[in-house]
Amino acid sequence: MLNRAQMTDLFTTGVAAANPHAAVHDALCDAPLHLPEGGRLYVLAVGKAARTMMQAALSVLPVPHAALVITNYENATPLEGARVMAAGHPVPDENGLQAGLAVQKMLARTRAADRVLVLVSGGGSALMPAPVSGLSLADKAQVNDLLLGAGLDIVAMNAVRQHLSRMKGGGLLHMAAPAQVHALILSDVIGDDLRAIASGPTVAPIATRDEVRALLATSGLWDRLPLAAREALGRTPDTPPLPHAENRLIGSNRMSLDAMARACDGASIQSDALIGDVGCAATRIVQTVRDGGPRVALFGGETTVRLQGTGRGGRNQELALRVATALDGIAGWRFLSGGTDGRDGPTDAAGAVVDGNTLARIRASGGDPATLLANNDSYHALELADDLLVTGATGTNVADLQILCIDGAQPL
Repeated sequence: MLNRAQMTDLFTTGVAAANPHAAVHDALCDAPLHLPEGGRLYVLAVGKAARTMMQAALSVLPVPHAALVITNYENATPLEGARVMAAGHPVPDENGLQAGLAVQKMLARTRAADRVLVLVSGGGSALMPAPVSGLSLADKAQVNDLLLGAGLDIVAMNAVRQHLSRMKGGGLLHMAAPAQVHALILSDVIGDDLRAIASGPTVAPIATRDEVRALLATSGLWDRLPLAAREALGRTPDTPPLPHAENRLIGSNRMSLDAMARACDGASIQSDALIGDVGCAATRIVQTVRDGGPRVALFGGETTVRLQGTGRGGRNQELALRVATALDGIAGWRFLSGGTDGRDGPTDAAGAVVDGNTLARIRASGGDPATLLANNDSYHALELADDLLVTGATGTNVADLQILCIDGAQPL
């Protein structure tokens, strides 16, 4: 059975396969971006991998007329040839609002002969808020908190966000017109629906406003939304037809799983769609152990957590703690779940690596696993067990990766 260090190395292999620098560099070399005579180049990179993607683009492209990077605080370092702006994630903040305004100002100067290259990675939705008329940043932050706490998947959340923003759901294309837009996209969405990645700034919306209102009503969220958000969603949109854009997918969760499978003898990809409620995902992992599944089982996806407590954690930490709880006292297994961006929820951990002794270690450190789990306090629980997976910011984001090792699971 792989030990903890070997599992961490295998996880790192998956992260490396989503290297945004290599993906952008190869894409631009394979299909160079040509400027018409007299045309100017504008480059915008947004998301957790934005700085690295911009660095790769600048190494290949002619010097752009303007280059702007918008990324999260952990990944924001200066880059020669580009302006770098940092903003809040997962909840939008004032710096994100200023970043959104900077994008609008840059794109307002484009002409028909110009070209706009947009480099998109996960996290862009929160990092570049541009609220519709009548909606404040505080309103958007409140909506974001409600969506995050309701257990909605990323596609459903972004469907709502698109109709509360002037940038998302193709809004950026209107701002860039009449220039042509080319986008290179690193997917953090399972199934790689381009409309859902960073809320689709260069593609059509996921849903109509009628469909979004119905979704919010069904989820019990409509009456909890700020009044300004309900009014915005109730208005009839007056935007013109969406301009054309060339969108290319250059990296995904599945590519990372494939790389991990190649790197580990006996590894088998069990699923590239471990999605939905974290409790159901934990049940699937536990059943794989009980069934004596492959020696190394690989999963990829992005689960959701319905917040019922006040603790700290993230979907990967909660998934790991739920698995450890169900298999408490069982030897012969080890499980890793981590976010490829290096950050799981509002914590400094990417996820966790657990085994049959995890709960015993929590108890030995003075914690009550059941109470901590009920309070969504997986971070504290796993910290007590010394089971947190801490990688630091990785500069990429292709959702989550899971590794399950099985070696004759039996009672301890």
